[in-house]
Amino acid sequence: MNEKITKPTLYDRLGGVYSIAAVVDDLIDRVMHNPVLNANPAVDEAHHRVSAAGFKYYVTEMVCWATGGPQNYTGRTMRESHKDLKITESEFAAFCKDFDDTMAKFNVPEAEQMELFAIVQSTKGDIVTSVSTDA
Repeated sequence: MNEKITKPTLYDRLGGVYSIAAVVDDLIDRVMHNPVLNANPAVDEAHHRVSAAGFKYYVTEMVCWATGGPQNYTGRTMRESHKDLKITESEFAAFCKDFDDTMAKFNVPEAEQMELFAIVQSTKGDIVTSVSTDA
């Protein structure tokens, strides 16, 4: 028996594109209405300028790609898409809270949450571009 046993990808363990799209739909709804994020004028302006449906599409595409799915991410880089938003550490933390709340709502297993959060954390250096002035 020389059959190679392959471990399912994170994409597969999350349930594929439809499950990922449902989670992203909830997450982006939270993010678009988050008062901490929208207190940043650049973020608030972006949330009113971009279509929520388009935003959800690109995030779904990116999550599918980053978790080993067959999709290709066709959007801008994280650095490019966030460079003018002046996102602070506290705003990134607010996003992470929304992420945690969405994971809990969908009962995403802890191991998959941790893997997905590691992907999110890997983008932090491209997203957080401003020093927080919070006390």
